[in-house]
This record gives sequence, C-alpha cells and structure tokens, in this order.
Amino acid sequence: MWIVRLALRRPNTFVVLALLLLLIIGPLTILRTPTDIFPNIDIPVLSVIWTYTGLPADEMEKRIVLNDERGLCVAVNDIEHVESTSLNGIAVVKICFEPHANISEALAQVAALSQTQLRSLPPGITPPNILRYNASTVPIPAALAVVAVAHGTGTVRLR
Repeated sequence: MWIVRLALRRPNTFVVLALLLLLIIGPLTILRTPTDIFPNIDIPVLSVIWTYTGLPADEMEKRIVLNDERGLCVAVNDIEHVESTSLNGIAVVKICFEPHANISEALAQVAALSQTQLRSLPPGITPPNILRYNASTVPIPAALAVVAVAHGTGTVRLR
C-alpha cells in the first residue's frame, strides 16, 4: 500500500523512479539472456537422389522412383508424405516425416532400403545420395516452406 500512496502523493517522482528502474534492469536482462545465433532447428525431411545417366525421365519414374516410393511406404516409419521429381538421368525423392519422427532412425531405414533395392534396379546404377535437411543447409525461404508443409499450414508469406 505504501507504493500506491507514494505514487498518488508524488506522481513525478514515481514515474522517474520507474524509468530509472527500467533503464538499469533492462540492459542487465538483455545482457544475461542467452542467445544462439544458429539454433538447432530439426526439419523432418530427407531426400534420396538417384542417378543413372542416359535414362529418360519417364523411365526413371517407372523403373526407379515407383519402386523406391513403394518400398519407402512399407519399410520406413512416420512418413507424412512423399514427393518425387524425375529428370533425364536424375530422380529426387523427397520424404517428409511427422514432426515427432526420429530422423536418424529414418535415415538408417532409408539407407538400408536403398541398398536392398539396388539389386532389382537396372544394372550399373549407383547407390543414391541421401541428404538430411537442417537449417544450415537449406536457404531461408526454402526452410520456411519445408517447415510450413511439415506443420500442415501449407502457406508461407515473406515480407
């Protein structure tokens, strides 16, 4: 109650003391607050990149991508959805996982599946490159889009 009486009797003094308190405690709080320049943002996405030179895009889709997508849906846990793109000699399969998924375990499952699928694919194909996305390897607009898709919002507005 004494602080209320002081504020009512001397409003200017109370305002000056409040401003001084903010000016002293504000910078101390800012200096003590821990900051991380590169926070650990876990993006639950893997990409499997298949290469087979000389194979047209439609054949890449039929011979490689479809088999890979079927195997992924059966053998890998916590998949939210799978996207794929086929080009001449290159196929990229992007696997989006649930937010709670263990990406290290999923990476091991995808690698094991890819190695077993090599036997049924055209001869001479090389093992795929499997890329794990994280905040330091993805440009910021792409990371925002991946996070928006992973969390189900689907739209990202950059200002």
